[in-house]
Amino acid sequence: MSQTILSNARIVLADRVIHGHVVLEDGLIAEIGEGATALGEDLGGETLIPGLVELHTDHIEGHYLPRPKVRWNKLAAIQAHDAQIASSGITTVFDALRVGMDENADIGAVDMRDMADSIAQSVAENRLRADHFIHLRCEVSAADVIGGFEAMMGNPLIRLASLMDHAPGQRQFVNLDTYRMYYQGKMKLTNDEFDRFCQRRTEESEANAPKSRDHIARRAHEEGIALASHDDATLAHVAEAVDYGIALAEFPTTLEAARASHEAGLKVLMGAPNVVRGGSHSGNISAAELKAAGVLDILSSDYVPFSLIQAVFLLAEGGDADLVEAIKLVTKNPAEAVGLTDRGAIAVGKRADLVRVRAIPGAPPVVSAVYREGRRVA
Repeated sequence: MSQTILSNARIVLADRVIHGHVVLEDGLIAEIGEGATALGEDLGGETLIPGLVELHTDHIEGHYLPRPKVRWNKLAAIQAHDAQIASSGITTVFDALRVGMDENADIGAVDMRDMADSIAQSVAENRLRADHFIHLRCEVSAADVIGGFEAMMGNPLIRLASLMDHAPGQRQFVNLDTYRMYYQGKMKLTNDEFDRFCQRRTEESEANAPKSRDHIARRAHEEGIALASHDDATLAHVAEAVDYGIALAEFPTTLEAARASHEAGLKVLMGAPNVVRGGSHSGNISAAELKAAGVLDILSSDYVPFSLIQAVFLLAEGGDADLVEAIKLVTKNPAEAVGLTDRGAIAVGKRADLVRVRAIPGAPPVVSAVYREGRRVA
């Protein structure tokens, strides 16, 4: 029997914080006790929390495409991504891969399918520190999204799919000025070119989105893949999500949509960078506002892995949430949202996925150690 004892820690449980010790045996939490012990590793009073569960990060693409026209070896890119994920305290990660491309994409459907296969290979070969799953980000306005989705089927790591539509004038970009600032600057378009770009995107959405949503939602339910909506802004968006049997509302852009989603039983997910930065980069509702309204369930690191642990300690330090409730936003709640009931809390019988954290008032926390199934991985 493999046993590890972590002692003299401030342990964040699902309902309270205690000073005590944890015994890990064969990858599981075997015992939790109050008070320090003479045995095991002395954590020096540092905080021990469950391993973080990340449901939506497209951070992996930056490792595969570190420069324009540069494609890195996929296995090496995945390992580099994984190292940053694990060292940020994330022990379970859903790598978000794009499905549905447009003519401006610098990555293609074949790249994404190969990346999914490479993640599965990396898991099979025990190359990775964190536990990896796949989240398909389905751009339903794209003409090839159904074909791209079907090409991904058969990969056992696919556990979540989100239905997204980034056409102008809706959802994330209700405000066309924000859309103009984001896309016209990014793509260096003239005003006339930008107007034609908007028209084309709108026409694509009208032609493709309804049938693509129907198809992917139906197939996801058939395959046992959890569904997420994306950037819901109106009550009509939420009603549509409920009709599709969606479990997770990602990045709602208004309080109205977030509240309706929460009341309908959908788990509301917002970006941890939104918390760290103090607002949305798109000018939409802030995560702090949703937390204050009692309708925030989950945080995601989105594009900065370390923001996940940074955000929850910011919320706790600022008095926006006590530490127990803040930690649930990145552990218990996301795990339950996708059916991972074996993790997400420090409790006897759960996976020994743990993070040792040194909290520093007024500064980002320090991740001192990370354990996945009782084995130290960072």
